[in-house]
Amino acid sequence: MTCRKGKSWLEQNKVEFNEIHIAENPPTKEQLAQMYQASGLELKKFFNTSGLVYRSLSLKDKLSTMSEDQQLELLASDGMLIKRPLAWDGEKVTLGFKEADYQNRWL
Repeated sequence: MTCRKGKSWLEQNKVEFNEIHIAENPPTKEQLAQMYQASGLELKKFFNTSGLVYRSLSLKDKLSTMSEDQQLELLASDGMLIKRPLAWDGEKVTLGFKEADYQNRWL
């Protein structure tokens, strides 16, 4: 649902984008590291904490003991672990869909 909202917002505001289904084609560890650095957010914000994979791996209890490198490796291993929608232009990043964030970042 949030991916559809983000896509619709981008289309309505005539922001060009390439749609990539990250569940099927997750970003690489290197790409995720670039996004993480550009975002200014904590790495744990990149995790889809409401997802089945996150819960089945009990990551709520494990993330705090994992290194940044291990977390990036894990995110790159399964696109379902990544919070969606993930919008990135090589410099700016937004995670999830909040209209105010999109307004501030993409216009």
